Amino acid sequence: MLNSLSGRFLILTTFFVMLAEVLIFVPSIARFREDYLLARLERAQIASLVLLADDMLETALEAELLENAEVFNVVLRRDEMRQLMLSSPMPQPISATFDLRDAGAATLISDAMTRLFTPDNQIIRVIGAPVRQAGLLIEVTMETAPLRMAMIDYGLRILILSAVISVFTAVLLFAAVRRYLVRPIKGVIGYMQRYAAAPEDARGIIQPSAGIKELREAEEALQQLQIELTQALKQKERLAQLGSAVAKISHDLRNILTSAQLFTDRIEASKDPTVRRLAPKLVNSITRAVSLCESTLAFGRAEEPAPALTKFALSDVVVDVIESERLAAPETSVTLTGDIPPHLVVCSDPEQLFRVILNLVRNARQAIVASGAPGTITVTATEDSEAWWITIEDTGPGLPARAQEHLFAPFQGGTRKGGSGLGLAISAELVRGHGGSLELKHTGAHGTCFEICLPRGDGTI
Repeated sequence: MLNSLSGRFLILTTFFVMLAEVLIFVPSIARFREDYLLARLERAQIASLVLLADDMLETALEAELLENAEVFNVVLRRDEMRQLMLSSPMPQPISATFDLRDAGAATLISDAMTRLFTPDNQIIRVIGAPVRQAGLLIEVTMETAPLRMAMIDYGLRILILSAVISVFTAVLLFAAVRRYLVRPIKGVIGYMQRYAAAPEDARGIIQPSAGIKELREAEEALQQLQIELTQALKQKERLAQLGSAVAKISHDLRNILTSAQLFTDRIEASKDPTVRRLAPKLVNSITRAVSLCESTLAFGRAEEPAPALTKFALSDVVVDVIESERLAAPETSVTLTGDIPPHLVVCSDPEQLFRVILNLVRNARQAIVASGAPGTITVTATEDSEAWWITIEDTGPGLPARAQEHLFAPFQGGTRKGGSGLGLAISAELVRGHGGSLELKHTGAHGTCFEICLPRGDGTI
């Protein structure tokens, strides 16, 4: 109960209301003391008027008047003459004098608090102005014990009333908080628990219904989060199913390609010069296809092989990529060129680097062909003391906005209709395996440029 939100509100409300009542209590006690003393002055003035009407009062009557006024002496100043009107013996000397004629609020509060916390019974002199301008001043002496008891009684009544108001207010706030805040929050928690139990069930997605602005914003944010998470879970499920299917296909395709390798020796023995020229390309293509199938199977087991680093001339790989693309799709509208220094040697995995450059070149070629306009694809490379830099630049139509938003995300960054978007995702992962990076430098109506950075490392293999 006390650890709940409504319970905390109940406690805090009671505390703050009591605090407010305490702030009211202090000036109230001061005002009560002032009214009490003024009432004694008024009674004393009435008693002195009796003496003015008949100056031959009996001693018993005078004592009765003083007792009713609850004072010991009454001094009235009229016409600049100070006159002791009524008097009786005082049990002890006067300890303090209080003038109510020009006392400020701070003085009244200070005197009241001092009196409230002083238990000793004292004799005090009180000076005030007579009512109805019946003189210049009136002065009485009185005990403080009755005054203090009256102040305590008045203070207790205020505290009891404050406690009742605090509890009543707290109960009302408790009920309001439970109705308008706690209940909607529990509803949101219930939606979250049901959604957590079955996130694929769209019926568990919250429907915003709160009337409070902040709670409705929270419900709308939760609804958006649940929708996105449900879509992501469905996509991951489809990817898992697709991954299983790809692994099975790759397994069977690897067996088929392995059988095809057995026939390459006979093809190489052919006397046809064209066949003899193309046979090594076919052997290399089949070998890469088998390697790709094995890598796909390893990826399905979350065991992407680390790159096998070797030193080789980059121009050989780039030429191999360009010739493979020309043989695969000999469109006359696309010009493929490579500007690689013949002495440029890199330390990398040649097969993985071939796949990276091939994916980028193929994407560029397909974009140019889809645009219907001629274009050029250029592969260049430079090096410095820190890394090798390979640039693939084209004069195609540029990447669409959606492709730029999900550039390296599988199944989301496809740049053409029917594309899976795996090429860039695989390329980025392979480059990261080398400790490098694949970045989009620029794209637009005048073309696209990708840059591969391969760090040199410590120079060892």
